[in-house]
Amino acid sequence: MCPGHAWVASNFLMTGPKAYLTYARSVQRGAQAGIEECKHQFAWDRWNCPDSATQLKGLKRATRETSFIHAMSAAGVMYTLTRNCSLGDLDNCGCDVSKNGKIGGRGWLWGGCSDNVDFGERISKQYVDAQETGQDSRAAVNLHNNEAGRLAVKATMKRICRCHGMSESCSVQTCWTQLSDFREIGNYLKIKHGQAQKLDIDKKRMRAGNSADNRGAIVDAFGSVAQTELIYLEDSPDYCRKNSSSGLHGTEGRECVQHGEGLTQWERRSCRRLCHECGLRVEERRTEVVSSCNCKFHWCCTVNCADCSQVVVKHVCARREGADGHGVRRKYREPK
Repeated sequence: MCPGHAWVASNFLMTGPKAYLTYARSVQRGAQAGIEECKHQFAWDRWNCPDSATQLKGLKRATRETSFIHAMSAAGVMYTLTRNCSLGDLDNCGCDVSKNGKIGGRGWLWGGCSDNVDFGERISKQYVDAQETGQDSRAAVNLHNNEAGRLAVKATMKRICRCHGMSESCSVQTCWTQLSDFREIGNYLKIKHGQAQKLDIDKKRMRAGNSADNRGAIVDAFGSVAQTELIYLEDSPDYCRKNSSSGLHGTEGRECVQHGEGLTQWERRSCRRLCHECGLRVEERRTEVVSSCNCKFHWCCTVNCADCSQVVVKHVCARREGADGHGVRRKYREPK
């Protein structure tokens, strides 16, 4: 496990009820999967889910980005528990057959092995939500985002069907529900991140120090927000600039992509977003990489290879000449 991910799994294991220690490995793998997916989703963003943000200290702020970390981690734990349950890897747990034999819709019945998301959701809550021991607004926001992550797992599930009838005429179908690919959940939550809502909490009531007033202010703020949406309390800092005390690395030295097949529009604009809009320039760096090639096996028993060199071109964000730190920030209007 990467050092930056270690706190996630270890905290879940320490705070989870002892009765659920049997699920520790699934929780650990689920937490890792959530952080790895976070890194994939933000690979070409100014904030790229750095290890510092996945440690306990990094989650003390309730920003738009930490809302994603909470949701993605909760989803990862639920997803892995659900999958391992359906595979029979966990004791006293298996497929969800509670609806089997019942009519699901016109021309189809419930059957087969549905993924047991209720089990995954229940155990995920026991582990992940146990970390939030506070009664303040930040703890309430974190719990909300944990639940939004679990709901994302349910929202992206697929219905799989098998045909029955003479010569597979498909006069009747048997259907069951199945987890989607974890990447789809990451994509779903990335969209939710872009749509995240900032909560407006009555600070006067919160400062009064009365627990009833605190709860009332939080309830009022949450009233108009759907459980499926991500929420946050604080605006994000400037991710262009390095701030060691806050664990921000800035975008100087970050790699971006300018050309290549199969790039998304977001990837193609990475140099603009990471470099130009942060007052930096794009620097081309060429590196010669030598590797073995044209290998031949000779009886017996040696392999002779030639050395082949290849020039690898990378583009990174660098300071403008004569600039002290970041230069003038350039603003771009995105094409409609």
